[in-house]
Order: sequence, then structure tokens, then C-alpha cells
Amino acid sequence: MDSNIVTVIAFAIVIAILVIVCFVILKTLLAPKKIGNIQKLIKMGKSQQAQKVAKAILTKDPKDYVAHYWLGEAYLAEKKSELAFMEFKIVAQHMVFDGTISEVAFRKKLAYLYAKYNENDNALKEYLLLTKQEPKNYENYLECGRLFEEANDHAAALGAYQKVIQLNPRNAKAHAALSNLYVHTKQFADARAEIDTAIKLDPEAPSNYYYLGKILKETHDYPGAVKALERGQRDPEFRQRALIEKGSCYMLAGQLERATSEFESAVQNSKNDASQETLYARYFLADCYEKNRKIDQAIEQWMEISKRNGKFRDVSTKLNQYKDLQTNDSMKEYLTASPQGFLEIAKKAAKTGFNLVSMKLEATKYGCLMLATEESEESWKNARKQVWLVQFYRISKPIEEAAVQKVADVLKEKKYFKAVIFSSSGFAIEAVNFAENRPIVLAGKEMVESILSRAGI
Repeated sequence: MDSNIVTVIAFAIVIAILVIVCFVILKTLLAPKKIGNIQKLIKMGKSQQAQKVAKAILTKDPKDYVAHYWLGEAYLAEKKSELAFMEFKIVAQHMVFDGTISEVAFRKKLAYLYAKYNENDNALKEYLLLTKQEPKNYENYLECGRLFEEANDHAAALGAYQKVIQLNPRNAKAHAALSNLYVHTKQFADARAEIDTAIKLDPEAPSNYYYLGKILKETHDYPGAVKALERGQRDPEFRQRALIEKGSCYMLAGQLERATSEFESAVQNSKNDASQETLYARYFLADCYEKNRKIDQAIEQWMEISKRNGKFRDVSTKLNQYKDLQTNDSMKEYLTASPQGFLEIAKKAAKTGFNLVSMKLEATKYGCLMLATEESEESWKNARKQVWLVQFYRISKPIEEAAVQKVADVLKEKKYFKAVIFSSSGFAIEAVNFAENRPIVLAGKEMVESILSRAGI
């Protein structure tokens, strides 16, 4: 081969190698500058441009985890927290922290995002790691306590809050949180002492009065509880919970109308229709509607609960009990009639079902109670009539044995002839067994429906 050709080929190879080396060197030198540009753009408020630069870097090198981090920061600047969360999780899985970015600052943001998107277990892991990296930062222990409390690990939460107070005795939030824990364990004296300390340290914090209201409610000081909770609801974070607690106070005090109003407000103040607070607000509101015989409105609330959580308390049982209301007008009238209207229904049902005429009739919290006698021919009007005891129930739960036993005791004591118990929800098996061979007739749901229909109700 001609020596000139060899020389040209060799020269070309050398040039190619130099070009490749220069490219690698330039890439290495320029990359940090591009990363630095992302930071500068974020500080200048040009977060969209920062995202473009970061994405360009990642297109060339998807494993540049520093670029993933700054892309996450750019998303945060745009309030696109879900996208930022995705980038930060990539960083957490792969990055080796060598001082390029602050591990502590990163983990705080990651922990916050885990909590924001309800990954509480991962959030707790991050905060526990931060307590090791910043052992004197009480804020991390405060977050650990909150997450432990949400997980119902009250012992661990107690330890975390006590650590906060050890590091910062004047932290009102920790004293208030401790107070709430003591309420859960029925240690009301300790709870009151902690909330009093919190109020002394921060008398303007509405949340402190929310916790005080809970303590007063648990110790049956309902007027005091309502007054405290009214201050507590000024905090948007605690407003819905305070309204629920106020409604509970009114309900416990027997003021159903005011309780209903508070629970309605609690539902209206919902920020998350699937949250436990909102489900409980609807549940208690439905209970108020049911007690006031507003069954259609109660059903509406139970159905809303069932959409989000079909296993919430006894909602499925409630809906099953009232499922006939759409097709059975007689039962609907029985369940929804006003107290005075229900007394008239009771008279007709007793007459149609058992040929009984009311002697005495009074409303009860569960329905009504009647003393009656059998309707007799005119020629027997002077004969001594035998008295029947008749009870009408329109409650959601089957009648238990204890209620039937009480009727048996009254029959024996008053020497009444017989008893009839009407129930729209049926009877527990123990109640049925007890009534056998006793002068007590149990009129369950099907019998009640039949009697009402024949009575033209």
C-alpha cells in the first residue's frame, strides 16, 4: 500500500479519536453548567424553562438523578406537586447523596409529599430517618407523632410528642397533641392539664379550643364544649371536625334540631367526600333525620356513604331495612309519619290486626305504647274487659330479648291479659325464643306490612 495513503488513514483515525475525546470532555464540562442553569432559572421564576433544560439533560442521560431532582424542584415551583413527587421518588430510589444536593432538605420535601398523597408509612420512614439526621429538630418528631397517631399507634405517638416537649417545652402543638392522646385513653385530668398549658402558650390558636371542646364533651360539660368548639372552628383545618363535635354535643343533650344543623354544616364544609370526617358527618346527620322521621333524607345520606365505603358501620343494614320504602307506601307511612300521625296509624293497626280498641295511647322515643281492650258486642259492654299492652316500634335495629322480657315483667306486675309488639325491623332470635309459650305476640315486619295494607294505610 502506498505510504501516503497509510499516512492519510492514520491521520484520519487520530482526528476521529480527538473529536470523540473533545466531545466527551465538552459534555462533561457543560453538564454541570446546565444543572446550574436549572437552579438559576428556578430562582428567576422561569420554572417552565428550567423544566425544558432538565428534560433535555434527561433525554441524553435518564440516569442523571441530579437532573431528576431539579426537575422535581421546577415542578414544585409550578405547584405541580404530583409530577414533582414522581421525580423525587426516582431520586430516592437511586441517588447516592454525595453533597451535590442537601439530603436533609430533599427528604423533608419527600416526606411532605408522601403524606400529601396518603402514603403515610413511607412518610413516617422519612421523618424517622430525619430524626437521626437532625436529632435536635423537634419538628421531625412532631410529624412522627402525628403519623403514629393517625396509624392508631398511641404509645409511639406519645413518645414522639414527649420528645418534642423535651426539645422545646414551649411547643403548644405538642402539648395539644398530648392532650388529645390522653382523651383517647380517658385520662381526662392529664388531658385538661396539657390543653391548659397549650392555651397558655398560644391563646390565639383555634385548634387548642377544638381539643378543649373535646375534653369538655367527654366530661359531659356540653355548653362549655360548644363554646370552646365555636372558637375551634375558626381554624379551616379544624372547622369540619369542630362542627361534628358540636353536633354530637347537641345530640347528646337531646337537641336534635341544632344537632342536625351542625352536621349539615359539617357536610357542606367537606373538602374530601371520602374522608372519615365527612363519612361520620353524613352518618350522624342521617341518624338525626331518622330520629325525626325524615327517612328519605336519611336514606340519601346513607347512600352517599355507601358510594365511598360500603362497609362503613351499619349503613348497609340501614339501607336494607328501608329498601321497601320505594315500593311499599304503607310501610313508608308507618316509618315517616309525624308523632301525632303515628298514633292514628297505631289505632288502625291494633283494630285491624287484633280487633283492639285503644284505652290509653302515648308517644315514646321508639314509637308509641297503647293499653287496649278487645272490641266486644254491645251486650257485653258491662262485662269486665281484659287489658292488652301494645307496643309499636319503628327503629332500625331488631328488637332484643331484653325489651321483650321487660314487657313480660309489666304483664305480670299489672296483671294485663296479653301483649303485642309491632316492629318494622323484626326481632332478634333470642327475643323470639323468649316469647314462645308466653302471652306475647311478636308482629314482625311482614305481619306489620300485611296489617297496614289491610288497614288501608
